[in-house]
Amino acid sequence: MRTLLTNIQELLQIRETNIQKVSGSEMAVLPTIKNAYLLIEDEIIKDFGPMESLPDFEYDKKINCQGRTVLPTWCDSHTHIVYAGSREQEFVDRINGLTYEEIANRGGGILNSAKKLNETSEEELYNQSKLRLEEVMQQGTGAVEIKSGYGLSVEGEIKMLRVIKRLKENYPIAIKATFLGAHAFPTEFKENHAAYIDLIINEMLPKIAEEQLADYIDAFLETGYFSVEETERIMEAGLKYGLRSKIHVNQFTAINGIEACVKHNALSVDHLEIVTDEDIEALKNSETMPVALPTCSFFISIPYTPARKMLDAGLPLALATDFNPGTTPSGNMNLVVATACIKMKMTPEEAINAATINGAYAMGLSETHGSITVGKKANLIITKQIASFYQLPYAFGSNLIENVMINGVIV
Repeated sequence: MRTLLTNIQELLQIRETNIQKVSGSEMAVLPTIKNAYLLIEDEIIKDFGPMESLPDFEYDKKINCQGRTVLPTWCDSHTHIVYAGSREQEFVDRINGLTYEEIANRGGGILNSAKKLNETSEEELYNQSKLRLEEVMQQGTGAVEIKSGYGLSVEGEIKMLRVIKRLKENYPIAIKATFLGAHAFPTEFKENHAAYIDLIINEMLPKIAEEQLADYIDAFLETGYFSVEETERIMEAGLKYGLRSKIHVNQFTAINGIEACVKHNALSVDHLEIVTDEDIEALKNSETMPVALPTCSFFISIPYTPARKMLDAGLPLALATDFNPGTTPSGNMNLVVATACIKMKMTPEEAINAATINGAYAMGLSETHGSITVGKKANLIITKQIASFYQLPYAFGSNLIENVMINGVIV
């Protein structure tokens, strides 16, 4: 099957195959072709270029993209899409003045979600989660990472990861699974952290590895949650099973967690609402991708990741949704890109780079996703008629997507 897109007003994010991420000042550059064509063969991008040099292709289907911008689908490298129920009562509690920590201390937060999840059947959990996945695909996401972490028990974590595996099997979107048993300490282990970490390492990990349920391992490295030393134990245990780490860190406090993550060659460090000069130095010249989650900051009114400071220091940056029931009940990457521009003072070029090529890097999908590159998956956003791609973050409340293609097929 060969599909030809013609008269594309602007084709964004065209890259050579050897570029896996962009950093610092490079992030301000978004390579494009105006008045372009793009040829898809089956699932793959076969060719592209300016309309004036369009070869005489044979094709099965032709799409006229007059007035429309075409770009790669969003790569959302940090989500918790698999969960049970919702936590709207906590939303109201926060409006009434309670903090995230106060809600957690009352049995809310992650423990609230864990209770609901463990009371929900695997089938029901799958049915709830697939609706969220279908929604984010319609909103332009073509690759997504999904974490466990609301089970906090051997059975609960396995249940979540099996649901993620089933979503992988049933949907065309690329999905990476991350084991986040170290999301919070269950009530019965509140005074015995070592015993819960032993449970993660000695019982959960072997079962997960046996069923090949995870690609990565994660922990909530934060004051009141998992310490640097505890997280290091989890990262080291994960590596023994071939699971590289992607770590929640620096959401509320900076406790030298980033340095520990870089030391253990974490693929990504996510949240980073608080970033010190020492953290920036630790990230320089590393293979670790910093990931910002601006709609989490928006929803729970905490600081935003200091993007300008990080980019000026030469670092790369990715953007993701953090889609979860408590602190970011939205998987809309269009809103993430807009929020990064409005609140983090990223340019549209920087934000789109962060949400595509760098997002793909942050979940190990650089070879297949994140840019318009010959040989990569034909995962494309075709916008409605817009004046320029600057409208995407500018008109933040409008749906400017006309079609989403995943593996060369309109979804």
